[in-house]
Amino acid sequence: MINLCFAYGQSIEKNTPPENLLIPYKAGVVPDRIILSLGSNTESERLINWRTDTTAKEQYIEISEQDGSVDFYKKKLNFKAESKLFVNLQNDSAYYHQIKLHDLEKGKKYSYRVGYEGFWSPWFDFEVESQNGDFQFIYLGDAQNDLLPLWSRVIHNAYKQASNSTMILHVGDLINHSQNDYEWAEWFHAASPIIQKIPQVIVPGNHEYIKDDDGNKLGLSPFWDAHFNFPKNGPSELRNQAYYFDYGNCKFIFLNSNEKLEIQASWLEKILENNEKNWTIIMFHHPVVSGASGRINEGVLKNWKPILDRYQVDLVLQGHDHVYGRGNEVISGLDQWNEYTGTVYVVSVAGRKMYPLGNHPWMQKKAENLQTYQIVTVQKESILFDTYKTNGDLFDSFEIKKLTNGDKQLIERLPQQ
Repeated sequence: MINLCFAYGQSIEKNTPPENLLIPYKAGVVPDRIILSLGSNTESERLINWRTDTTAKEQYIEISEQDGSVDFYKKKLNFKAESKLFVNLQNDSAYYHQIKLHDLEKGKKYSYRVGYEGFWSPWFDFEVESQNGDFQFIYLGDAQNDLLPLWSRVIHNAYKQASNSTMILHVGDLINHSQNDYEWAEWFHAASPIIQKIPQVIVPGNHEYIKDDDGNKLGLSPFWDAHFNFPKNGPSELRNQAYYFDYGNCKFIFLNSNEKLEIQASWLEKILENNEKNWTIIMFHHPVVSGASGRINEGVLKNWKPILDRYQVDLVLQGHDHVYGRGNEVISGLDQWNEYTGTVYVVSVAGRKMYPLGNHPWMQKKAENLQTYQIVTVQKESILFDTYKTNGDLFDSFEIKKLTNGDKQLIERLPQQ
């Protein structure tokens, strides 16, 4: 059993739900908080998590190949889920369930539902792409605040524009207080039904951590492992938090920038030195060099940036600063390694919370007080990166082009403002 009350003790979390709570947060007999993600083998595996109340311990998934007929579900397969009891700070109990789907076939569409007996979720569709050509994904910065009224429109507008995306990447700080069950309820409600149909890929931010009364991080919230299921191929100390997978001609690496940076540095270098993919994209929460005023992440800068430089990583996706910033000449100022590798660093924010923009020279494109979503297209010789405002207007657009000699060229696709 996972029990929040005794895992780390009390904290500064707002444990009492507000009186004007917009949606219910307690579990019921019908499955909720359903989320789809990718396995380490992205060509054949999908991971699914969900939640029910304590009357529904035994849970199942039914899955069928989607052939377009009205009777598709009659050919379904049935698998039992792994379930764990969870108790939150309000002493509410629920079962959290997860399952890994194996041996899915490339190029096929599937439908699934979760539950048991007379209490099933709706059927949701997803596709296992062939990965032979170009592919597209969505990248979102911090959500954190005003999830239902204001962040929801960002993810829904992104999905409307790029519904054929293979995945959605979230850079952490999904919520504001890690132990507040009602905030997690709001995030899942705001992102549904998108997160049931497109795999979600997420790294922890600092707001996914439990903190003491002085704001010091005590440990990752138990809600993380309850809600999410990611590849378990990272450092053993950071199981389900740092991981990687290959998708098409690209290697994706995901790091936890909150702790154990040295351990992750050694692991990261081993992954990169054996990397045979044409493109490398890395995502973590705290920026290498800040885009906001008065902020610095020295541990990330000193431990990870030399490795990113040495292996000429193509694109680094970050959050935390609640501004927009982008550049490919990110200099540490430490003068200890070759930094002119052309790596493009991006910081973005999808939620309502904003910080003052810093006057840092690395940002070739920058903005404050701007919610954005990013649509990224990975091709054989180029990565196309487009940043949109919530009204659909294009704010930033560039291309990373890989030349025949191995060098990279950043091509601006919009006039600089």
